[in-house]
Amino acid sequence: MPDFPNIILYAIPFFILAMLLELFVTTREQLKYIKGYEPKDAFASIAMGLGNVFLGFASKGLVWLALFWVYSNFRLFTIPLAWWAFVLLFFADDLAYYWFHRISHECRLFWASHVVHHSSEHYNLSTALRQTWSGGFYSFIFWLWLPLLGFHPAMILLQMSISLLYQFWIHTEAINKMPRWFEAVFNTPSHHRVHHGSNPIYLDRNHAGILIIWDKLFGTFQPELDEEKVKYGLVTNINTYNPIKIAFIEWWNMLKDTFTGKKSLKDRFQYLIKPPGWKHDGTGKLSDDLRQEWLNSNKQK
Repeated sequence: MPDFPNIILYAIPFFILAMLLELFVTTREQLKYIKGYEPKDAFASIAMGLGNVFLGFASKGLVWLALFWVYSNFRLFTIPLAWWAFVLLFFADDLAYYWFHRISHECRLFWASHVVHHSSEHYNLSTALRQTWSGGFYSFIFWLWLPLLGFHPAMILLQMSISLLYQFWIHTEAINKMPRWFEAVFNTPSHHRVHHGSNPIYLDRNHAGILIIWDKLFGTFQPELDEEKVKYGLVTNINTYNPIKIAFIEWWNMLKDTFTGKKSLKDRFQYLIKPPGWKHDGTGKLSDDLRQEWLNSNKQK
């Protein structure tokens, strides 16, 4: 049984130092294009991160059991702990993350937990810590095909942690663009700023974990536009710094839409699986609708 360290716990001091450095640089340079830190927002994000770590002890136990059950009973191959296996796993895990992330924007049941990460109207390294309290208990299903192929659960959990660690540094406005070759292949602050934008043109784009190539391959890539500054947050912001509300407000709204009012059983079910914004009476607007309206209005200018 391989025994890999929990690199996220070891990285916590790095997270703190990086946030202090970002705060120092943005304050000292007084960069006009950066909002900087808003204390209440930053502390809310940190509280969400601490809650995620605490609940992670329970959710990771469930994830381990699920991965190990598949690996022990259904694996098609036995992939050894070799360097080439970690190379394959790097790409496989990143592909799994892309589809998890994309579905989390296209299915309200997964959006209910993922929306937490998008709920801040600011964009800095503290935003990276604004993590779900509920997603860890069910989002792992997107990774079950990896132990089925024969990757050991310990390898999978290590690579998932590496991916999460990578994504910390891209939550900043202090870095404008990386070199062109890097922007072409990897997820960067510029690409991920787009992902956090509530501008119609930026909605549900750039779902990458480490590699931006998946978005380019599957048609969800959107470059950051000089003429369209990113507006962070949600289409309809939740306007609260209360960690409990941040964690569960969308669960409440989703369940209220599902179980209240006069609706067919089919419509109730569709409130769980349809994208955010969908309404059974046709009055809702999805991200594609908002994007098309934006494109049409810009053509007329």
